[in-house]
Amino acid sequence: MTQEDDVAAFEATRPMLLGLAYRILGSRAEAEDAVQDTFLKWQSADRSAIENPASWLTTLCTRRCIDLLRAARNARVDYVGAWLPEPIHASTEGEPGERLSLAASLQTAFLLVLERLTPKERAAYLLHEVFDVSYPEIAATLGLQETTCRKLVSRARANVAQSKVRHATPLDRQERLLAAFQTAVASGGTEQLSALLSDEVELCADGGGKVPTLREVLRGRAEVLEFVGRALHAYWGDYTWEATDINGGRGVVLWKDGSAVACVSFAYDEQGAATNVYIVRNPDKLARLGEGVARGDGGGGVAPGGAGEAG
Repeated sequence: MTQEDDVAAFEATRPMLLGLAYRILGSRAEAEDAVQDTFLKWQSADRSAIENPASWLTTLCTRRCIDLLRAARNARVDYVGAWLPEPIHASTEGEPGERLSLAASLQTAFLLVLERLTPKERAAYLLHEVFDVSYPEIAATLGLQETTCRKLVSRARANVAQSKVRHATPLDRQERLLAAFQTAVASGGTEQLSALLSDEVELCADGGGKVPTLREVLRGRAEVLEFVGRALHAYWGDYTWEATDINGGRGVVLWKDGSAVACVSFAYDEQGAATNVYIVRNPDKLARLGEGVARGDGGGGVAPGGAGEAG
């Protein structure tokens, strides 16, 4: 292999590595670090001894992600307020239905369910259920027996199933909610929004202690509607809104003076009512919103606008 061949082999695998790393870590920044670490190891490895570059790179990246996830979870003990995954541009349109689709596995609600799993459960589940990696390959990647890997995936699958995360809310229903949410923020009137929320809807916001935001989860339709119709109406009315695909569903990015200042996404129940409103305001998590993540995720660019503070 020439040096150009080595780089080409890595670049061919990079999208999959980045997609896997993001789903394990819930952070674009940390995913990029994991992929870069993998590239540096690849550069210094004896590549003549590597029979399958893609498998070798996947193994190295997965193990690095597991280490980073353990460290991140320890660090989150001191995180101020609610922690949410870093939002990314991604759509579910056109995804296959039989296997858990690549884009659906980016949904915020799904990534939060994965937070309940151990690092190895999370890695094994994603490799098998999302990236269609065989159990023998997963065993080699994690350095475990194949039977152990099957148990990891089985436990993870049961945990995910118990959460009842929904992946297939009709697009028109999502668009209606988004329009009603924007109307409520702009006017303070919440009648349309109320009809589209679950009785047990929850709203949480992630500011990371870096911007003013909620530190408690709001629970129930009344609390959520009051917050949207009063606080968000007072502070968000003059932001520039951009409706877009966020983590596999319709959401909105809000802009002020050319910078993203908030990102809102939703989760739904089987009837299509919104069960969760997720607001990310941590500026570190908004910095990469113009970039997509990985292998069929529908990533796309963003056109910033300008324009007010809460959430």
